[in-house]
Amino acid sequence: QVQLVESGGGLVQAGGSLRLSCAASGTIFSINVMAWYRQAPGKQRDLVARITNGGTTNYADSVKGRFTISRDNAKNTVYLQMNSLKPEDTAVYYCYGSIAARIYWGQGTQVTVSS
Repeated sequence: QVQLVESGGGLVQAGGSLRLSCAASGTIFSINVMAWYRQAPGKQRDLVARITNGGTTNYADSVKGRFTISRDNAKNTVYLQMNSLKPEDTAVYYCYGSIAARIYWGQGTQVTVSS
């Protein structure tokens, strides 16, 4: 079994920064892709950023230049550094992991950005 444990969500003012972490634990043979998704009330769950085991990244247009995804393979952990936060970034953020050809999700963490 694999678990994704998230941390770092919270309340921040517009223009501020927040760092999300997601650690994978359990029976892990290999990690292909890790990513962050988010879902605001009444909206679809959308991809925010993803990173491969080789370090290749991609981002949603709405967060390019503001968010940075990174990973520590030794710790099986993925991070999302969120800078210049906007109220539109308010959502529940979910960690995603493709591990040994199976998909796992974190429990979600609330990020709220106030004006």
